[in-house]
Amino acid sequence: MTGTAERSWWGWGTTDRALSDDECAAAGALLPGLPDRPRPVPALAELALPESRVSPPSSLPLSRSVPDRARHTYGKACRDVVRALSGNLVGAPDAVGFPRDERDVVDVLDWAGSAGIAVVPFGGGSSVVGGVEYRGERPWVSLDLTGLDRVLEVDPVSRAARIQAGALGPVLEDQLRPHDLTLRHFPQSFEFSTLGGWLATRAGGHYATLHTHIDDLVESLRVVTPTGVSQSWRLPGSGAGPSPDRLFLGSEGTLGVITEAWMRLQDRPRSKASASVTFREAGAAVDAVRAIAQSGLHPANCRLLDPGEAELAGTSTGEWVLVLGVESAAHPVAHRLDELTDLARSCGGAVAPRDGGRDAAADTWRTAFLRMPYVRDGLARMSAIVETFETACTWDRVAELYATVGAEVGAAVREVTGGPGRITCRFTHVYPDGAAPYFTVVAAGRPGSEVAMWDEVKTAASEVLGRLGATITHHHAVGRDHRPGYDRQRPEPFAVALRAAKAVLDPAGVLNPGVLIDPV
Repeated sequence: MTGTAERSWWGWGTTDRALSDDECAAAGALLPGLPDRPRPVPALAELALPESRVSPPSSLPLSRSVPDRARHTYGKACRDVVRALSGNLVGAPDAVGFPRDERDVVDVLDWAGSAGIAVVPFGGGSSVVGGVEYRGERPWVSLDLTGLDRVLEVDPVSRAARIQAGALGPVLEDQLRPHDLTLRHFPQSFEFSTLGGWLATRAGGHYATLHTHIDDLVESLRVVTPTGVSQSWRLPGSGAGPSPDRLFLGSEGTLGVITEAWMRLQDRPRSKASASVTFREAGAAVDAVRAIAQSGLHPANCRLLDPGEAELAGTSTGEWVLVLGVESAAHPVAHRLDELTDLARSCGGAVAPRDGGRDAAADTWRTAFLRMPYVRDGLARMSAIVETFETACTWDRVAELYATVGAEVGAAVREVTGGPGRITCRFTHVYPDGAAPYFTVVAAGRPGSEVAMWDEVKTAASEVLGRLGATITHHHAVGRDHRPGYDRQRPEPFAVALRAAKAVLDPAGVLNPGVLIDPV
C-alpha cells in the first residue's frame, strides 16, 4: 500500500493509476495486429489457486488466504503480468509470511528448514527478472518483509541511519525528512520496493553518475541466515579481508534474509537545475555523454535518449536528446549546469532554452519515465510483447553494442512476431569508463502466446549481450530469467565459492532455490 491507494495484485503500482480500458485500446492501436479491446482483469474473488500444502504453527505470522497468495505469486515483469491476467497462478505460494520483527524471520526459517519448505524473500515484489517466484516442486513461502519498516536510529554526526530492510522508499524517506537527511536512492520502483530489495539486488538508483548503486551507500548489514545472524561492523572503510557485506549484497535472498542496514545519508538538496540538449548524430551524442562522464562534474541526471526513446517520452522527434540535472545541498548549481551544457555544445549539441532553471524536456521525460510501467501493463492487456533489458559495457564498445542489438534483436522480434516491432534505447547511468544502455522492445503479440514470445525475445537479447561481453544486467538483478546469462558471465572459481557459501549458510537449501546457483 502506498498512501491510501490500493496496490495492484496483477500489475504495476496502484490501481488508481492503471490505464483505463479506453486508454489501453488507444495505446494498442499504435501497433497493428492487436485486438480492439483489452482483456479483462480477473477479480481476486474469482481466482482458483491450488490448495495450500503447508500447515504452519499458529504462532507463526503466516497467511494462506487467496488474496495474499495471489499478490505474492509473481513479480512485475511483462511475462508476470501476462500470466496473472490469464489467471495462471498454479505456482502460487502455499503461504505468505508477514514477520513483525527479526525473531519472526528466524522462526519462519527454522520451521521451513525442518519441514523442507522453500522460502522466497519478497521485499516490495517489484522484481522484473523472476526473482520473487519459485519454479520448483517443493511447498514454498513468500516472505513479505514490509512490516519491518522503521528507521531505528539516526546518527547525525556520522550522517547515517539504521533502517529495517522492509521499509518502502517513501516510508524510509518520510522518516528521514524530519532530520533533513535523505538516502538519495530513487530507482524507478522507488514507491514499491524496499531497502532490503535494493540491497539484495544491488539496485541502481535514478542518479546517473557517482553513487549510482545502493552498494555505495552501505555502512553495515545485518542478515539472518539459517545457521546464524551475520552483523558487520559500522566502518567508513576497511581493508580487513574480503568484505562480509559484499557477500550478501546482490545475493538475492539465496544466502540470507537482510533485516537491517546502516546506510550512509546525505543532506537534502536545496538547489536544483535541469537542461536538455539535442543532437542530430548518434556519434556526437555519445561523445558528449562520454565527455561529461569523464569531466568530474558528476551530474545527478545524465540520460541520453535515442530518437525512438525520445519520441516515446514526448521530448523530441527524430533527434537524440540528452537530459541533464544537477543538485546540491550547499551551493548554487547554475554554474555547474553551464559547464555541462558547454561540454555538450562543444560536441555539436543544441541546448534548449531554460525557464527559471527548469527544462521542459527534462520534466516531460521524468513524467513519462514514471508513467511507463503503467503503459506497459496497458499494452500487456492488449497482447503486446513489451520487454526491457539493460546492460553495461566500456565506451570503446558502446557503438557496436547499440548497432548490434538494434539489428539482431530487431531480426529476432520480426521472426517471433511476424512484424517489425520497435526497439528504443536510453543510457540510464554513465561512468568514466562506460555506459549502461537500457533497451525497450515493443511488438504485437498473439493472444495466448505472449509468454513464449517474450521468452524468445529475451533469449535472443541475452545471447547478443553475452557474445559482446556486456553484462547480463546492470541493475535489474539476475533472478531466474537472467540465470543463463549470469552463468556465462560468472567465473567458475567464483561459482564454486558461491555454492560452498550456500551449502554452509543454508544447508537445507530453503532460501530462494534456483537463484544465482542451482538448488541444493
